[in-house]
Amino acid sequence: MATTPLELHPPLPAGEYAQRRRQFMAALGAGTAILTSAPHAYLHGDVEAGYHQDGNLFYLTGLNEPSAVAVFAPHHAEHQFVLFVLPKDLEKEVWTGYRVGPEAAPELYGCDAAFPLEELDKKLPEYVEGAAQIYYHPSRDERINEKVFRLWRKMLNLRQRKGYGPTVLADVNPFLYPLRMVKSPVELERIRQAVAIAVKAHIHAQATTQPGMFEYEIQAAMEAIFRQQGGAPAYPSIVASGANACILHYGDNTRQTQDGDLVLIDAGCGWGCYNSDITRTFAVNGRMTSPQKLIYDLVLKAQLAAIDRVKPGVPYDEIHKTALRVLVVGLIDLGLLTGDADEIVNEKDEKQQKYRPYYMHRTGHWLGLDVHDAGIYYQGKDEATLLAPGQVFTIEPGLYIGPHTQPLEGQPAIPAEFRGIGVRIEDDILVTETGCEVLTAAVPK
Repeated sequence: MATTPLELHPPLPAGEYAQRRRQFMAALGAGTAILTSAPHAYLHGDVEAGYHQDGNLFYLTGLNEPSAVAVFAPHHAEHQFVLFVLPKDLEKEVWTGYRVGPEAAPELYGCDAAFPLEELDKKLPEYVEGAAQIYYHPSRDERINEKVFRLWRKMLNLRQRKGYGPTVLADVNPFLYPLRMVKSPVELERIRQAVAIAVKAHIHAQATTQPGMFEYEIQAAMEAIFRQQGGAPAYPSIVASGANACILHYGDNTRQTQDGDLVLIDAGCGWGCYNSDITRTFAVNGRMTSPQKLIYDLVLKAQLAAIDRVKPGVPYDEIHKTALRVLVVGLIDLGLLTGDADEIVNEKDEKQQKYRPYYMHRTGHWLGLDVHDAGIYYQGKDEATLLAPGQVFTIEPGLYIGPHTQPLEGQPAIPAEFRGIGVRIEDDILVTETGCEVLTAAVPK
């Protein structure tokens, strides 16, 4: 018997989605918001990759189908929440799987009305004409974008001819991101399950990896654990041995590990549409060389300092600044940088940041429905978002001294023994009422 998307991705309680919609529409006021599903991604040609729904649409509806549009019109007399979905087509469903169809959508997803997607052009003006503004974020599906932009132009003409209709088309994300940033207890249950599976896989990798194994063997063993537990890779797993660890988004995973290598594993699990994201770096043979340990210990020190800084009310960018300062001071102590630590840390011009050849990314990101989850990092120029209970994010400092890394002019030459060392350590962090919980603490580091 074929499974439906609801069986594959068990929805959160209906009340959870209803509460989210109430909060969202209260913020919209007299506006109309239009959200679209994610389009299919393709591996090659017409071969589809696994489908992943747009986070905003899923957050408010639980719908996990492509080719769908959700409309939120709190000002409308009858239909405040409307879905446009593909109609039932049993012949096509034999090929592409179950469709909910407009007839069943109200019962399954709590919408006030549902229509076939082909009626979007005809029906959408009804939910927009009485709005003060239209809220939308451009889709990856240009066909839907054109429909929305065409509607907006129509509303401009309506305002000119009849004196009513919205004239402003604005981004919907500022209404959704504050909601998505704070996880509910039910969301945290999903994240904890995604974490638990990934923790098991990382512990297995550390216990079984030996010199001579290929990177893809390590990857396969970890992802088998994901699948056995009902999960899937949250993103393409990185298993980077030797100098490959100096490539941030390395993905080939084809090299044979050598005795004396470090291996950097950045692999997370997705479960129930929520994600984990863990990175560990360890010696393939269980024994780090002295240069490897110096770099590893410095990264670990930076990460622990950043974690220790987490509590409600702390500006988000303080986490990055804390880790960065530890790294800079350590690199000076190791003779890889020279200069005043404060000046180096506070340099705004990326081209003049002396640490940048070794550390070129931020220290973390929000985590949830998306691996790089929806969220606001700054409330305005140089005004960082304050941490609050229920937020989940990663802390992942690293150092990368590749075979071809070049220090900035005037900085020390890189000793040969440090070449080819890449280290990153990443944990998933939950902000609590008094501090934080390291959700991924069970993975040794």
